[in-house]
Amino acid sequence: MSDAAELGAFLKARRAALDPADLGLPPGITQRRVKGLRREELAQLSGISVDYYTRLEQGRAKNVSDAVLEALARALRLNDGETSYLRNLAAPKRREKHAPRGVRPELQSLLDAVQTPAFVFGRYLDVLAWNALGGAVSFGFGFGDVEERNIAKLFFLHESAKELYPEWDAVSREVVANLRAESGRHPGDPRFAQLIGELSLGSAVFRKLWAEHVVREKAQGWKVLRNPVVGELRLRYQTLRLPDDPDQGMVLYHAEPGSESERALGLLASWIAEAPAGERPVNSRP
Repeated sequence: MSDAAELGAFLKARRAALDPADLGLPPGITQRRVKGLRREELAQLSGISVDYYTRLEQGRAKNVSDAVLEALARALRLNDGETSYLRNLAAPKRREKHAPRGVRPELQSLLDAVQTPAFVFGRYLDVLAWNALGGAVSFGFGFGDVEERNIAKLFFLHESAKELYPEWDAVSREVVANLRAESGRHPGDPRFAQLIGELSLGSAVFRKLWAEHVVREKAQGWKVLRNPVVGELRLRYQTLRLPDDPDQGMVLYHAEPGSESERALGLLASWIAEAPAGERPVNSRP
């Protein structure tokens, strides 16, 4: 899908997601043919002509001004991640080369020194590096081909994800929203198109969620994981973008002090230290 077509699809999806009553619009006709706002209603809220907004949805408008994008973001009640996604689609950057599949040795050393589960992901949600605890609480990143070491692929194309995540339905929505946010930074990147096509063919759930056009930056929150060694873990995660490469982010997990999950993480760390070399999760070596 072209950038202009993707912009139109995103606007339609966000327009359909709004409830006219929440925006203070008059009830009008109670039975609407489509959900959400009509084109003319959104154009009015944004202060632009219906004709111009229609051309935006149809991918026929070029050089969209910042003022128009800001007005649309306000009218659609977009969050910061969705607003960035809108801007990236409306004014795509020059295409860049493929992102690297590894990390600097200094970053791997930092991961190894961190006493909490951690990993680094790249532009396409590829898993680039991790420490032993990070591999132990997640999918066991060391297995398989590097091409398959991708958060979205691991989540939607491997049944083990449903065993690992008791709250799989909620997390699956988050993963798709994260992937859309990442793709918005690089409109037209052919590897994103290839990845999204592969996921769409392999997972009906992914196809449905991708069509909703929800955007969310991978930032912070809670995850519940079912670990085969120590049982259920409830962990908070925080994502730190790397200043010298904003396409890469480090995800750090930690448990609430004094919680059962904190004690379980301690047991897991001891198990890793004492397990035979062939059984313990290994960290990556770029």
